This record gives sequence, structure tokens and C-alpha cells, in this order.
Amino acid sequence: MRIHALTHVPFEGPAGIADWAKARGHALTLTPAYAGKALPDPTGFDWLVVMGGPMGVQDDIDYPWLVDEKRLIGETIAIGKTVVGVCLGAQLIAAVLGARVYRNPEKEIGWFPIEFTDAGQASSIVGFLPPRIQVFHWHGDTFELPPGAVHLARSDVCEQQVFLYDGRVLGLQCHLESTPRSVADIVANCADELQPAASVQSAQRLLSADADDYALINGALFGMLDRLVDANLGSRSMG
Repeated sequence: MRIHALTHVPFEGPAGIADWAKARGHALTLTPAYAGKALPDPTGFDWLVVMGGPMGVQDDIDYPWLVDEKRLIGETIAIGKTVVGVCLGAQLIAAVLGARVYRNPEKEIGWFPIEFTDAGQASSIVGFLPPRIQVFHWHGDTFELPPGAVHLARSDVCEQQVFLYDGRVLGLQCHLESTPRSVADIVANCADELQPAASVQSAQRLLSADADDYALINGALFGMLDRLVDANLGSRSMG
């Protein structure tokens, strides 16, 4: 399977998604959208993965490449392919699908639990997980549930954590792809956001997660992506 990832800053790469692709024998290519590189034709890959970044969905003036990226996301969804979005990526998908993206009342940065909705617990994509798991977060924006999407998970301060659209478009507000290296990178580059608050943890706490914490979130990610592959084997367009 051919997976193409879009990144928005040098310090937020596919991380655990790249580990999953390698473990499963999938080809992974990447375009750093922020570098002004030409975006691929959607017929040239099977999955599109849209990563996170500190900019906002509406910041087209400061980041004009967002216009073409949103167009690519829409075209990829329209031709029936699988799209996975993480953090900003999930917000971009939501916006393309017609949902409002806006500032969350609180920033959510740290290791906090998400809980799966009734629909999530019944879902073939995330229903294998316990009803509540601790995951890594780093975001200030949120979004409304896109029309036609299924709400799969929430957290205490952010209602939209995971959604699924048309059985093949997965939005993850939280960072299940995080690794010790990726967390260290975002802490190093975005430390100014770590202002004390109930839902913002210190750099020391963010970096203190152990192997079990990462095994849990990466295992959840691998399981979701495996099930997304299985669910779409019959309908995937190979381009």
C-alpha cells in the first residue's frame, strides 16, 4: 500500500505512523507542505496522512500552501481514498468536510485520558480498546463534528478527539503517534506554550512518560490503522 504524508513543520513528522507503515511493509512518502513543495496527485497514493502543526486551519494568509493542501484533502476524500489526520490534520479534514474549527476554551497539552463514546465502543475501528485510555495531547483549537461523521472519543476539556467519516476518513485530535523523540522535539520547539494551567502540564511531566505509556498509545494507533486497512480493502481505489 502507498501512503503519502503531509507535514507542516520540521519537528512534527509521522513518528509512530512511520513505524507502523514500516512494520506492515507499506511504502511511505512525504511532502513538507511548509517548504513550498508541490503536492502529489491524489491518484498516486492509496492513503493520505495529514500531520500536525502550530498554525491554524484559517491561517491561509500566513501559510498560503494551506489552500492547496485543503484542496488536495477534499479531492482525496472525493475519489474514495482513505485519509488520516492528526491534530491540525484532523482540523483540516473537519474544515474540508464543512465543520467549524475554532479555539478550544482551554489548551490541552500533556498526558490526559480520552474516553470512547458508545459509538466508539461499538466501532470496528476503535472498539477493541478499553473505554478510557491515557494519551498525549498538544492543541489549542478544536472543531465541530463534521456532518455525517461518527463521534468516537472525547476528553474532559475537548469534546472532539476522534471521528470517522464514511468508514475511511479518520480524524485524531490527540497524538497516538507520539514517541519519546517526537515529544522531545515538540517540547523543544513549542515550550512557550507551556503556561501553567489545569490542562497544561510542565515540560518535565511531558517528558517523564515511560515505555508503557508509549506502548499503549502506539498499540492503539497500530490497531486502529490495521482495522482501517481491513475495513477498506474491498473499496480502496488504487489510482
